[in-house]
Order: sequence, then C-alpha cells, then structure tokens
Amino acid sequence: MTSTFARLAVAGLLATAAFTPIAATAQEGQTGGVLRILGTADVDHFDPTSAALVTSNNFLRAVTRQLISYAASTDENVRITPEGDLATEVPQPTNDGLTYTFTLRQGAQWNAPSGPRQITSADFERGMMRMCNPLLGSAALTYYQDLIVGMADFCAGFSEVEPTVEAMKAYIESSDITGIETPDDQTIVINLTQKAGDFIYMLSLPTSAPAPVEVLDYLPDGPDYRANFIASGPYTPDAYTPDSSLKLVRNPAWTSESDPLRKAYVDEIELTFGVQPDAALQQLQSGDGDMTYDITIPPAILQLLTATGDEKLMTVSSGNTAFLFINTVSDNNDGALQNVLVRQALNYAIDKAAIVQQSGGPTVGQPVNGIFGPGVLGYHEFNLYPSEDAKGDPAKAKELLAEAGYPDGITLKMPFRNQNNEPAIAQTIQASMAAAGITLELTPVAPADYYSKFMTNPINTKEGTWDIAPVGWTPDWAGGSARSVFQPQFTYNGTHQTYNYTDYNNPEATALAQEAINATTPEEVARIWGEVDELVMADAPVVPYLANKVVLYHGEAVQNFAPYALGVQGDWTNVWLQR
Repeated sequence: MTSTFARLAVAGLLATAAFTPIAATAQEGQTGGVLRILGTADVDHFDPTSAALVTSNNFLRAVTRQLISYAASTDENVRITPEGDLATEVPQPTNDGLTYTFTLRQGAQWNAPSGPRQITSADFERGMMRMCNPLLGSAALTYYQDLIVGMADFCAGFSEVEPTVEAMKAYIESSDITGIETPDDQTIVINLTQKAGDFIYMLSLPTSAPAPVEVLDYLPDGPDYRANFIASGPYTPDAYTPDSSLKLVRNPAWTSESDPLRKAYVDEIELTFGVQPDAALQQLQSGDGDMTYDITIPPAILQLLTATGDEKLMTVSSGNTAFLFINTVSDNNDGALQNVLVRQALNYAIDKAAIVQQSGGPTVGQPVNGIFGPGVLGYHEFNLYPSEDAKGDPAKAKELLAEAGYPDGITLKMPFRNQNNEPAIAQTIQASMAAAGITLELTPVAPADYYSKFMTNPINTKEGTWDIAPVGWTPDWAGGSARSVFQPQFTYNGTHQTYNYTDYNNPEATALAQEAINATTPEEVARIWGEVDELVMADAPVVPYLANKVVLYHGEAVQNFAPYALGVQGDWTNVWLQR
C-alpha cells in the first residue's frame, strides 16, 4: 500500500507534484554503512509470488530480481521506462505481437545453499507455475492466467492438488505451462493468447519473479520458506524477528556486473517495525533513522515541513484510489448489501471532504468518485452520487435506505488497518455514516495482517466478518494502466481473484474493458475505460473517497535519494550514506 488504505501491490509513479532534488555530493557512490529503515508494520510477504503491499516492493527490490524492472530516478520519464533486469534487454514481440523472447544475463545468481548458482529459464517458469498455487493467493494471477497460452489449464489443474508440500511439488515438477518455452538455460519464449501492449510491464511485478527449485520443499511463504530464503538481489535476510526487526546483509552471490539497476552502496539494511509516525519523523530529523518504509507523515508535521521548505520532502502522485469495498456475499442483515439501493446509500452518506482533511488536505489528496484515480488513463470527472462540496448527502442516503426496506437504518461491521492515520479516517467514516442512520462497528486489524490474512481470506467475506472495508489500489505498473486497477478487483471468470473480495462481475463492463485493451489510440482507450468506470459505479460495489499522493521524507545522511516506480518510496539499493 502506498498510502492510507492503499493496496498491493505495485505502482507506477505518474507525476512529481512537488520536488526539490538533492544535489550530488563530490563523494558520489560512497560504499559502506548501515541504512536504517523505519516502519509501523512488518513486511507482509517474503515470497514475491504472493506479495501484495506496494511497500513490500522496496524489500523485494533488495532481495529479488525480475526479468524487467525500472531505474530509480527523480526523472519521471526514466522512472517509468521498462529496462532489462534479469533479461539482457526489453524485447520486441514477434509473431504478430503474440511471442516474446528473453535472454537471461550471465552472472545473475541464486544465493543457493550449495553455493552461487546461475538463474535459469526453468527458474522463471517455476515462478510462474507457483503463481497458480491456491495457497499463495497471488494478487497478479489475473493478468497472466488467460493471457499466457496454457496457463489457465495449468492453474485449473493446480486447484485440484492436495495442499501439501509433497503434492504441490510433484504437480509443478510433472507439469508445465505450454505457452512458456525454455529451449536452453538462458532463453525464455512466452506465447500469448492475444496481443497485450502492457505485457512487458506485467513482467516487472515481483509476482513474476523466478523461483529456485529449493522453495518447492517449503510451504509458500511459511516459516521454513522465510528461514531458508534464497536471494537473487544484492541483499539477503540475515536476522528476522517478526513484527520487530529485519536485517539485510550483502548477498555473496550477487555481482554488480550482472545488475544494471542496483548499485548496493550500503553494507547492511536494518528495518525496525512498530515505530509510530511522530517518533519516526523525530528519528529522521535527529539522525537516528534514515528512511521510512510504510509511514504516512502526520498532516500537522507535513504542513510544518512544507512551510519551512525542507528540501528532503518530496510529494509524488501514484494513481492511488482509496475506497470502501462492500461485502455483497454475506447474509448479514438479511443480505442487505446485496441490494443496490443500500450500496448507493453508502455512496451518498460518506463525507469525502472530511477524509481529505484528515489525510492532510488538498496538497496530498482530493475526493474521487470512480474506481480510477487522477493520472490513470480513463479517469474523468463524473459523480453518480453527488453532494455539495463532497460532504455527503445524509438525507438522500436515508431516503434510499427506507426505499430498500431499512427506514430505521442499518448496522455494519467495518475493520480497518491500525496504522498511521487510518484509525482517525475510520472514525471520520463512522461519523459521516452515523449522520445517515448507518451504524459502523469498528474493528482494528494489525497492519501486516490486514490484507495478507484478513481481507484476502474468502471465509471472512462469506461468513460476514466484515460488511464494508477500507481498501485501496495503486496501478500495478508504470503509466497508470486502468487494466491494472480494473482486472484484479472487478473481474470474475469463474475463479476467485484474491483482491476481488466478493467475486464482483459485470459482463458488460468486462467486455468493454477488452475493447479498451485492444484500442489503438489514447483517446479511444480513455473513452472506453471511462465507460467501464461508470458501469461499475452504477452497480456501486465500492465507495470511492480519496485519491492521494505519497509524501516522501528522509534523513540528512541519505544521498542519491530517488523514488522507485514499483515501491513508491526511495530505492534502498541505490542510496549511499554520508555521516
């Protein structure tokens, strides 16, 4: 998550809203030292295949590699341009746009138990096969499953496999994805079912990282997986105390010659979890900390830093949209949320203006009325549930509730991530709903568990553990792709998608989305995605309320600070320290 109630995954930085570059020092590229990272919550996943939070991408940037990635840069154009990572270059498709051929870099190695070992094409296919494992709940599976030839069939077979290490290992080792060819150790050929101009961007996601054969001996992302982590990036986990700390040290198998995107200046990276925002900012300013991990700067402190012109402050747009997901699956309140009138009432009830203020004001956020945020191609101004100054319309909400058969209001359960200003935002939502006769029962959830264990557990949805839930999404790749917002959250092809919590499906919207994917001009793409947005919002499966920017800040010792597109934070692997 990039910011308040934000998800996933993975994000393209679309614009720099406010930025004062740090001047390069005469002593560029100084090696050594310990980079101290401060965060409120633990890393959600070590296993890149199941990574969900955007903040986790900075950790994965340090310990894993993908075929394609991005350079960290203060130049937006550089920052969102795909580059070869494990692949020697970004290939042009052949076979009328259906075939991509990649060559792996020599010298890119696993830090294997038996010693450094070259990363091979078979490792890539193994990583893609693991994505189909139902135990992983991969956030990005929806992108690849129907796009790569044979992957849907492989995934269907995996759904029938007994969830044991032995059975899952046997299935992977005895099967393949027909559309992924590995003619030799260095060559990967991927065949698609249809053209996809954004396929290269998909391959930059940590979820498509290769997997060493050893991981098949452990449950995905389980304690044994973490204890025996095999790194491919410049750093590797050394000491880990859950919910407390994580230390990364240099990976002896990594070489700078094999990695064009990571310099790995610092010797160690120490992450400390459980640090509250106020304390984190104090540590950054006192020199006791260097960078933040998942911390939102409190509005009052942000205003002070802005007023004083602190050059270490940076604000970037991420395309992030925060909203309430509505549980239309459970039978709570006699299935009240299955009634579109009730869902529309929720959209009228919410006070978006108050949430913007609670988030830091218009400098860092604005009300939003659809599933796409500013910067996403397809975003446009529309509002099916208008209110004066975005403050909500409690009277209209009550009218719709009465029409739906709830003249005395309704009581709903709402969890929230107990992190940064999210408790305050939850209380703001609670107050605005109360004015419309909607009582919210709030339940705090540990930050690291909110998505990975609570929201992505379909049993919680079916049994009505929650009725509405603050979540959010940032585009999964550079350029603000509407596909990377719509497809994981609002499509259903018969197989549950991890982040479409309620299996929401609108066939008309899905058909239009395919037209947008196939469209050839930006104008046509934007128009069609705009229609998709309006169709979804007419169903009201969510209540959008905030499009927010990401505020970055760092300590005085940090040099060469620059955002990394998929992490929305400063890139740990390219800064150096001057103490």
